[in-house]
Amino acid sequence: MTELSFRLLAEDGLARRGEIATARGVIRTPAFMPVGTVGTVKALYPEQVRGAGADILLGNVYHLMLRPGAERVARLGGLHRFMRWDGPILTDSGGFQVMSLSQIRKITEAGAEFQSHIDGSRHMLTPERSIEIQCLLGADIQMQLDECIEHPAEHGEAERAMELSIRWAERSKAAFDRLAGPGQALFGIVQGGVYPDLRRRSAEALVAMDLPGYAVGGLAVGEGHAAMLATLEETLPHLPRGKPCYLMGVGTPEDLIEAVARGVDMFDCVMPTRNGRHGLAFTWGGRVNLRNAKHAEDPGPLDPESSCPAAKDYSRAYLHHLVRSGEMLGSMILSWINTAFYQDLMAAMRLAIEEGRFEAWRRETLARVTAPKASA
Repeated sequence: MTELSFRLLAEDGLARRGEIATARGVIRTPAFMPVGTVGTVKALYPEQVRGAGADILLGNVYHLMLRPGAERVARLGGLHRFMRWDGPILTDSGGFQVMSLSQIRKITEAGAEFQSHIDGSRHMLTPERSIEIQCLLGADIQMQLDECIEHPAEHGEAERAMELSIRWAERSKAAFDRLAGPGQALFGIVQGGVYPDLRRRSAEALVAMDLPGYAVGGLAVGEGHAAMLATLEETLPHLPRGKPCYLMGVGTPEDLIEAVARGVDMFDCVMPTRNGRHGLAFTWGGRVNLRNAKHAEDPGPLDPESSCPAAKDYSRAYLHHLVRSGEMLGSMILSWINTAFYQDLMAAMRLAIEEGRFEAWRRETLARVTAPKASA
């Protein structure tokens, strides 16, 4: 089995083009991971996700432990076989969902006790149990359990959660070393709110554990675009350039572009499919709201520059009709188009970095994807 490794192929400023080698295939970076929270990228077949250009998917411990259950997935051959995806899978540890979805939760040194949003049943998620679940699922890249706090948070509260997350990282690593199989890897998660001193301390403690990759968590939780970028600028210098850096739960096309410019390699976000289900499309000319009446008699394609056939073959008028009629085909088509756009965006960034023109590409593309017609 291939151990996870990261190879830098090109650098342009702080932006990096690389490859993460895993037992189930190579992940081209910068990479965007479509979110398959409960074993499915919503409204899409796995073949569509692969055809759009995705090398890796994300699954979630919180949701899969509640339904259908990690032990059941393991009995059925693991998450890859269960959902018919033969590429790499990264699993989130469940910490963010415990913070954001649970009706009742209690954080202690032992772990996170919470009430299921499905049936009200009570569960205890410890660092050890999170790793056990991820191993049962068969995830190629696993995440430590961390405490993700809400924004805003006072320095003292952010410090408490950050220090707890470090101790949980140590326990996660010990459990991973005991339970993981060949070819699997564990990433640590840097926490600390928007406080540079806490982010530095968190990063330094995790780097001392010599993990194969590191994530920046606790952002895109309401701090705003500028604060997110400022926190990245304070955090990334403390992480090793020779290992992949993953920004969790981000984000908009402009978020991705600006984060890559600062040295981030991996992303995930529900935005492409969630917006697709609500009638919003991402295109090379900006965001397009297909609910708007202006599209009702527009026979033109949604985005002739897209690699997705649906963006070129279906008219804006037809997509408007599907969305306004509440037809599930509208959600399916727009989720496909958005997933392809995000993969096209990452491919364009990889090429621009390889060719040494990332900064010019960044300025031009930001002007396009944030153009006034973005609210059309």
